Amino acid sequence: MQQCRPSRWRRLFMPCLLAVSCTAAQAQSVQVLHWWKSLSEQQAVNLLTTKLAQDNLQWRDGLVPSGSGVGASIVLKSRILAGNAPEAAQLNGVLVSEWAELGLLLDIDSVAQSGKWEKNLFPKVWNLIQVKNHVVAAPLGVHRINTLFYNKKIFSKLELEPPASWEEFDQLIPKLQQAGITPLAQSSEIWQVATLFETVLLSVSNPAFYQDVFVRKQPSAFMDARFAQALKRLRLLKKAMPNPVPDKLWMDLSRQLADGQAAMLIMGDWVKGELNALGQGTDVGFSCLAVPGTAAYHIYDVDTLVMLAKDNSKRSAQEKLAQWVVSPALQQEYNQVKGSIPVLRNADTGKMDSCARNAWKVFSSGAAAQVPSFAHRMATDEISRDAMMNEIHRFFMDDQMTVGEAQKRMATMVRALPKNKAGNDAQDTNR
Repeated sequence: MQQCRPSRWRRLFMPCLLAVSCTAAQAQSVQVLHWWKSLSEQQAVNLLTTKLAQDNLQWRDGLVPSGSGVGASIVLKSRILAGNAPEAAQLNGVLVSEWAELGLLLDIDSVAQSGKWEKNLFPKVWNLIQVKNHVVAAPLGVHRINTLFYNKKIFSKLELEPPASWEEFDQLIPKLQQAGITPLAQSSEIWQVATLFETVLLSVSNPAFYQDVFVRKQPSAFMDARFAQALKRLRLLKKAMPNPVPDKLWMDLSRQLADGQAAMLIMGDWVKGELNALGQGTDVGFSCLAVPGTAAYHIYDVDTLVMLAKDNSKRSAQEKLAQWVVSPALQQEYNQVKGSIPVLRNADTGKMDSCARNAWKVFSSGAAAQVPSFAHRMATDEISRDAMMNEIHRFFMDDQMTVGEAQKRMATMVRALPKNKAGNDAQDTNR
């Protein structure tokens, strides 16, 4: 190992400074751009930081707060254009393949090969992180979107059972409102409305129809009776929400559920991590189940980190980061904190809580149960996603718009949207 060679003055008068500088010279570091802002997300970042530090790798935090990663994506693009890209970044879904095809991502094939990722990862996850036969992302965890959380203390006090169907859900609304409790916490943020709607659409149809809408973007699907039923159900759910629906962050909704101001919340299972961080124990303060009509399915959102192809000066540190995030030990601890499930097929289910075990069971059952999240970039390109989300939000906010009008607007709109290409990413439904 090359030794530091200080001047005679430093050798005589600054031995402590010398020791520190030598240690620093040996350390590696990576700056990671991400949008993990909430209490539980910061706990997950702290866990990653601590684990990496044990291997002499410094995580330099690059937090860009934004609910669904929109702000972080804009900042990342601007930094790349300015020639100041971070070494790593959170990048999810189809954006991984889009950025890889532009030559912006570093391949981590050697890490994947040495770690036997093809053998150890879920096939869906393995396919997602490859572009043109190169591994270009390190997967962190798999979130389940179609999750209904409920406050156990409220349900116990009022002697209520969690809803197994939408009819049972509707019956709960007046009982909860009479008790002065908001039945369903919800935000009017565009991505949160889209998250609710994609779950509702699956609940009244099936994965094939869901993909006709969000992946294949078939105009006829938007005029289908099942799409109309989903829009009607979305509007019915507003009766269970505050009026007007507030523009709140998802972590604020989680706190409302924890504090007993709201009885239920439909959201991805990152809410579980947040509730745990707030001191609410799974199956004690709250519990979770699949949204009515979706128990056999897992709408997935896979968190991934990509390594930016700046030059090779940081490749060693970038590869070490990729190696660590997929390691079994870190996978288990990270996903317990984050609320998700590990990306590894041989994870220890005995260390999972009831919500994670159920999500694990469904996701691991195979491709027939796995449904790509539209709202969280697993199903379609960014232009199509934004356009469809805006129309869904418009309908949600405008009670005067008829279901038929909304259907026609969206059917007309999707005819002008780009068609998904077959490829080695989440858009490829023919794999």
